[in-house]
Amino acid sequence: MTTQELPFIRVVREGPVAVITIDRQDKLNALNRQVLNNLASTFDALAHDDAPVRAAVLTGAGEKAFVAGADIGEMSTLTVEQAREFASLGHRILASIEALPFPVIAAVNGFALGGGCELALACDFIFAADNAKFSQPEVNLGVIPGFGGTQRLARRVGLGRARELIYTGDMITADEAVRIGLANRVVPKAELLNVARETAAKIATKAPLAVSAGKRAMLRGYDQDLSSANALEIVEFAGLFGSTDQTEGMMAFVEKRKAQFTGA
Repeated sequence: MTTQELPFIRVVREGPVAVITIDRQDKLNALNRQVLNNLASTFDALAHDDAPVRAAVLTGAGEKAFVAGADIGEMSTLTVEQAREFASLGHRILASIEALPFPVIAAVNGFALGGGCELALACDFIFAADNAKFSQPEVNLGVIPGFGGTQRLARRVGLGRARELIYTGDMITADEAVRIGLANRVVPKAELLNVARETAAKIATKAPLAVSAGKRAMLRGYDQDLSSANALEIVEFAGLFGSTDQTEGMMAFVEKRKAQFTGA
């Protein structure tokens, strides 16, 4: 096990699994420019690590919040141009999380509000502690979500439910988040991180090139028409037949043994 730290980010490597913790507890892990830049540096380093990451867990430090939103104190004085730059920074970083070659599980332990909800939505899926709360409350501040919430939320839960949440700014529970498809499951708070780590570890035993290809196909094909999206799938499927992992996986099946994948 290895640990790396930036001012507001802590990374623990457990073999092929990385656990990333946002740690700015005095501000409920709110996202300011420094936290966002720390996240960008962290994910970039993990994507290019000599010891490949095969799955990651993203969570927040403390008992109260995953991420309670963007830093309102910092945002309150922004000009129009500065606001555009800040939103663009958030969009770039969240898009880079979606584009990672490995899955990221959001382990939401408390409040995931505004930018925190948007950050969770950029992850592959969400496990929520039983005390988790989700909201896009930006209309209460005179603005709208600025890190992709108007787009990712609608794609995750459907346009009607996203409109209701964004127009009202209402907060929902973990159970409601699962009911509408925002989160995958509710986990007792004390078990959240272990469940997320166990799921990441399970993913890490699968063929990493295949997991990456599945992630790419779903991300790139989701907004396309079915015919175009299926064409993407064909390309990704066929390309894996040039990998040693495909040979190993199919031979292991035929030989009735556990496959040993190398990511090649």
